Amino acid sequence: MSKLLKIITPIHLKTKRDYFKRMKNNKIQCMRTARKYNFQYWDGKRKYGYGGYKYIPNLMKPVAQKIIKHYKLTNKSKILDVGCGKGFVLYEIKKILPKIKIAGFDISKYGIRNSKKEIKKYLYVHRAQDKFPYKNKTFDLVFSIHCLHNLQIFDLKKALQEIQRVGKAGYVALEGYRNERELFNLQCWALTAESFFTDKEWIWIYDHFGYKGDYEFIYFK
Repeated sequence: MSKLLKIITPIHLKTKRDYFKRMKNNKIQCMRTARKYNFQYWDGKRKYGYGGYKYIPNLMKPVAQKIIKHYKLTNKSKILDVGCGKGFVLYEIKKILPKIKIAGFDISKYGIRNSKKEIKKYLYVHRAQDKFPYKNKTFDLVFSIHCLHNLQIFDLKKALQEIQRVGKAGYVALEGYRNERELFNLQCWALTAESFFTDKEWIWIYDHFGYKGDYEFIYFK
């Protein structure tokens, strides 16, 4: 049965954001630049994205630990990260479970190229809305963090169905909102998001598209 989790939320809440500044800072052009998912998005100026997505030792360790504990992962498990970026979560999981089999893909060639060298051979460029190159139930867990809200509704359907198809368990974390303030802040801040829905709408979408895994929402308060 699907569960609402809080795995990535603590890290999300640590970041301070100036919503009005981003909205007023030539945001339309910044959105166009961010959606190329190249250097500017990852390691360029903050107005284009992360403003420097560097590996910080142990930052993602609590996320990795929670994922391992909740899904009872072991060195014999197989996992897939959809929209893995530079693969930092997979790297932290691999440090804890050295023999676990990992795979990850992202739309960004730059992100994959600048991933941790220890796991780069397990990562590749692929779109989440395209069929995953795996047989049914290949993985013990398929997870996706901060990725699927970047898809339009028809592509979102394809991605969710593929996650459901190749994974024995699933976990998806994306942007949601519960009130007008959070919607406004989300719209001010988001550069690459295509899908803006309330929690209830997201849950309806999961059910409608046949996704039965766990989920998490991050909010812009």
